Amino acid sequence: MANFAKPSAPRFSVEVYQNEFLPEGGRDVHAIVTVTSTGGATATRATAARGSAAVVIMVDCSGSMEYPPDKMRGAREATAAAIDTLRDGTAFAVIAGTHVAKEVYPGQGRLAVADPATRTQAKEALRGLSAGGGTAIGTWLRLADGLLRQSSAAIRHGILLTDGRNEHEDPAVLRATLEACAGRFTADARGVGTDWEVKEVTGIASALLGSADIVADPAHLTEDFTLMMENVMGKEVADVALRLWTPVGVEIQYVKQVAPTVQDLSDRRTVAGPRAGDYPTGSWGDESREYHVCVRVPAASVGQEMLAARATLLLPGAPGEPPTTLAQGLVRAVWTDDLAASTAINPQVAHYTGQAELAQAIQQGLEARKLGDVDGATAKLGRAVQLASASGNADTAKLLAKVVDVVDAAAGTVRLKAKVADADEMTLETRSIQTVRVKKS
Repeated sequence: MANFAKPSAPRFSVEVYQNEFLPEGGRDVHAIVTVTSTGGATATRATAARGSAAVVIMVDCSGSMEYPPDKMRGAREATAAAIDTLRDGTAFAVIAGTHVAKEVYPGQGRLAVADPATRTQAKEALRGLSAGGGTAIGTWLRLADGLLRQSSAAIRHGILLTDGRNEHEDPAVLRATLEACAGRFTADARGVGTDWEVKEVTGIASALLGSADIVADPAHLTEDFTLMMENVMGKEVADVALRLWTPVGVEIQYVKQVAPTVQDLSDRRTVAGPRAGDYPTGSWGDESREYHVCVRVPAASVGQEMLAARATLLLPGAPGEPPTTLAQGLVRAVWTDDLAASTAINPQVAHYTGQAELAQAIQQGLEARKLGDVDGATAKLGRAVQLASASGNADTAKLLAKVVDVVDAAAGTVRLKAKVADADEMTLETRSIQTVRVKKS
């Protein structure tokens, strides 16, 4: 394990957990790469430089937000609370989203700078928010992108709230917008109530390397928005990339974030020189994340060993300058005829493989349930219960228990509930990608 950081910056470390031993002819190497950032955000938050972050809040103001009225009221109150959470010097704006996007504050294509006066003005402007019109989320994101691109802040972030489906825009337009915005800013997405599309909201958050969640009761929006903004204000380093270099003959099979959520990064790779590729990880505060890397090495005989991959965490340099190396770890392959060594599964690899399977089983089970496939839904959700129980994922186990009656958790024996509240089903689907960390001895 190696560490590289300037004294005033957060310190990053990389640890690699793997079973490096392969049987003769074995080719697939699995490793969990744990990245930890410490000592930066919490140490310097109070004295952070002005202008270190820019945030745009996108509030759904379509007609459905007035049914019931507490959705619109909750959105106004939550946005006001988020504005109160902004650190002095943070650039910010508020957008009202319908079938078009309109600037609420400060207007005229500008960003405001947070201080007591602008916070008061912004909260006053929120009183004018009212519901009416359709939903075209791509237009909200394009306006947010235009505003954020004016800022030189390292941390550029959006918060998006919606209560409905993206009905007034072709899905291809939203996809193209997300592709254009990816890498320019990160964003958290929230669905309020139960009339929105889970895959749509989670897809937005995934594309923009943010979080997604349901706020079924509008009364909880203020708490959620405050926590989201506190998290944004805790970020100190943006655009961090995980670079994987592999020797000749080694192929990367996949790269997935597996904690705190499951996020497949395999198709996000950008070429970074001969046999190297960068995978985006977004913005960091004081936190730890884990990535599952699988590489396929050339077959070799007993006694041989090789470097299978080098994982390097990089911070982009200024134009014309090289990136800064933050931390580095190595993935190795060693061929052995020791059966016990080559067949042992590393605990971290086993745990996160199970967590990824858990997320997939929930999503497949809920899809089967929607299609009326009782047997398929029972089998998949039963497997999910089994995996949640075995891994100690108590939060997911509780959510599953609202969708199925658990007969035997260890065996995965369940019965589908005859009636399930929409909020319970949507909460399970939205949070299916949330994982628990491996219990380290």
